[in-house]
Amino acid sequence: MHYNMKDWVKATIANPAKKPLPLLSFPCVSLMNVSVKELISSSDLQAQGMHAVTQRVDSAASVSLMDLSVEAECFGAHTHFSDDEVPTVLGALITDEEEANALEIPKVGAARSGLYIEAIEKAAKLITDRPILAGIIGPFSLAGRLMGVSDAMIYCYDEPDMVHTVLEKATSFLIEYCKAYKAAGANGVFMAEPLAGLLSPALAREFSHEYVAKLVKEVQTDDFAVFYHNCGDNTPLMTKDIYQIGAMGYHFGDAIRLSDMFADAPKDVLVMGNVSPSVQLKNGTPESVRENVKALMEECSVHDHFVLSSGCDIPPLAPWENLDAFFAAGKEFSR
Repeated sequence: MHYNMKDWVKATIANPAKKPLPLLSFPCVSLMNVSVKELISSSDLQAQGMHAVTQRVDSAASVSLMDLSVEAECFGAHTHFSDDEVPTVLGALITDEEEANALEIPKVGAARSGLYIEAIEKAAKLITDRPILAGIIGPFSLAGRLMGVSDAMIYCYDEPDMVHTVLEKATSFLIEYCKAYKAAGANGVFMAEPLAGLLSPALAREFSHEYVAKLVKEVQTDDFAVFYHNCGDNTPLMTKDIYQIGAMGYHFGDAIRLSDMFADAPKDVLVMGNVSPSVQLKNGTPESVRENVKALMEECSVHDHFVLSSGCDIPPLAPWENLDAFFAAGKEFSR
């Protein structure tokens, strides 16, 4: 369904009774009694899973799988799969400048990316009562998976030209990936750039924000939104730079105090977060989830552009009793 996402953001900000927008997708496995491995291997199951979640909860939007291995796998990275956990990338594909220069930009549709695009196309026919947002990885987080997360941080100091080479190619692919999602019926993307949150503000500006801003400029329109996610510890140190990226909304993890993120935030963008997906939504209780939501909303609901969310992608095995408690508390304590 078509949405003017710029107007949707305005309406969300103006509405005192906002619906939560958690990164909720993988827990659909328990609703459908399938494994994570089965889910990531079938566009039909992904679309059905997104639909099942929308039938269960009154969320502001439907979010597809936040599988941060997909794009790296398109470039040739090795991925580990399991029945109960989100896929992970193993090893490093790029170890020197020669390999970086030789790295080919894959076509959209390579590896499992085509399957994920098909899932959005199928979900768009099932979900017509809220926007559909596709999950993608951010440029530096993708580069980190291609070079090795720890090594990528060091390369920023020792081999900056190599890092920029990989980032240029990663960003080019992600731009085309976003365009394919839009053509398939997505109303926007949730971009996860967590690795940038571990950098210093200066390094994040050079190796992440510049490339994210380029992507936003290329793909964001009134009817296609980019929402930026960063769950790194250093995000409060780089708020001014982050908010210059130009996204329609920003999503932050539970490693920080969310109220610290509002001072520099433009009033016309969403600021979302940040109930812990692991401590609370997976391993907490309905009572602890309720109290956590209450405390967060008491602190942040004074800001009209605050939207209740999880701090990151919710693990597949998070119990639905906790997720139901999250939504119930969101409604209970909404203004």
